[in-house]
Amino acid sequence: MAVASSPRAWACRPLSDAVLPRAARARAPVGEALAGLMLTLPAGIAYFAMLLLPTAAAIALAFTDYELGMPTLNWIGLDNFAEMLEDRGFAVSLRNTVIYVGTVTPVSIALGLGAALLIEAGTRGRALFRAVYFLPVVSLTVAMAAAWQYLLHPTIGPLNALLRQAGVAEPPFWLSSSDTVLFSLAAIGVWESMGYNMVLFLAGLSAIPRELYAAAEVDSARSAFDRFRLVTWPLLGPTTLFVVTITLIRNVRVFDTVAVLTQGGPNKASEVLLYTMYREGFTYMRLGYSAAITLVFLAIVLGLVWLQTKAMDRRIHYG
Repeated sequence: MAVASSPRAWACRPLSDAVLPRAARARAPVGEALAGLMLTLPAGIAYFAMLLLPTAAAIALAFTDYELGMPTLNWIGLDNFAEMLEDRGFAVSLRNTVIYVGTVTPVSIALGLGAALLIEAGTRGRALFRAVYFLPVVSLTVAMAAAWQYLLHPTIGPLNALLRQAGVAEPPFWLSSSDTVLFSLAAIGVWESMGYNMVLFLAGLSAIPRELYAAAEVDSARSAFDRFRLVTWPLLGPTTLFVVTITLIRNVRVFDTVAVLTQGGPNKASEVLLYTMYREGFTYMRLGYSAAITLVFLAIVLGLVWLQTKAMDRRIHYG
């Protein structure tokens, strides 16, 4: 007569070699997921506390009349945005930002590409020229602004001294005139951005296989311009897209040179969006209106990046 095995007897039996690895494999994904969660938790907390939470707070404040130091706030809907449409100061800062970005972005990209091509083609002094052109990127903005303030000074500045020696009787008041201040800041912006763009283009140029240039010469591309048009420029497409995106974002975010050199003057001729946002929030204490300008600023940045990505992505060869 067969005796049925008790559950206790089955529990006392050791697991077979086939069952044990299967159980271990079942527990392994859970352990790996838990370990991955624990490793990413600090970065996730920092991302939430330093980016998502302030962004959500700015979005909420944009629809209120909150002023710094006030104990209460009121929900006013779209009133801040309606005021923005009628605010002449906002319109001036938006126009100045568009002029600044439209001047600095193409010029700094063109000069950065030109410098990268010259350095890549040279055989001597590459490291020296890379360091010289990249110096503005690693320099302190405040220190460089002080140097530019001296260089562009209307009376003791070296630039105006050279212009007087060249026969210009009344050199411009570069940072003190409404006609020249914005383009003076744009020239400083080009000087700051060119070295950074040059380094990015140098990285893109070093990734192009040399054999393609030899093949282009065999196919009758004898001149340097033909090799640039047929080989270099198409293969620099991904690098160019990245450079345009980064340069647009950096230029739209211009603030430091304006705050140090001109404070938006004279007569708001150099006031840009970020400085208007700062002035409304921390000079006039209108954090609600400043947050509304912040949302408009973010929308402009995202719109520019989306447009230039759509326009350039179809023409890029990703090799």
